[in-house]
Amino acid sequence: MNEHWPTTDLDPVRRLHVLAAGIRGAHVTEAHVDAPFERVWSLLGDLEGGFGQVVTDMERLRVVRRQGERVEALARSRYGMRARLRGVQRPGWCWLQSRFLLIGVAAAPEGPGTRVAFTGGVRLPSRAALVPLGVRREGGRSVRNLTALL
Repeated sequence: MNEHWPTTDLDPVRRLHVLAAGIRGAHVTEAHVDAPFERVWSLLGDLEGGFGQVVTDMERLRVVRRQGERVEALARSRYGMRARLRGVQRPGWCWLQSRFLLIGVAAAPEGPGTRVAFTGGVRLPSRAALVPLGVRREGGRSVRNLTALL
């Protein structure tokens, strides 16, 4: 690359849309919440606490390793499924995936509030696809839970 090569920076919500666009069956639920980014991310970024109150599909999420932005966690859904998730977490961004599960959450300041986005679902092994059942419903539920907690 040289100095004339075009570059762009995407905020975390736009980045989530871009990554989800490459996964068949993925749906991004996006909303604006009337709370400052710091307050919103204190809930969403707390993987072992507040995150489970927002994304109620996760009965339990336990971080087993963290090295800088890299995270490894054990998850158990309320339906009994288990997964070892690996990914990246930084302020406003969390992308965790396993062979069978994907979780993506993003947040970005927007005016006096915060723009949030959720995606995820059950993955089809060996294919870049999600099972589309319940993805939209769960995204809407996460937005409602987040709003209620704020």
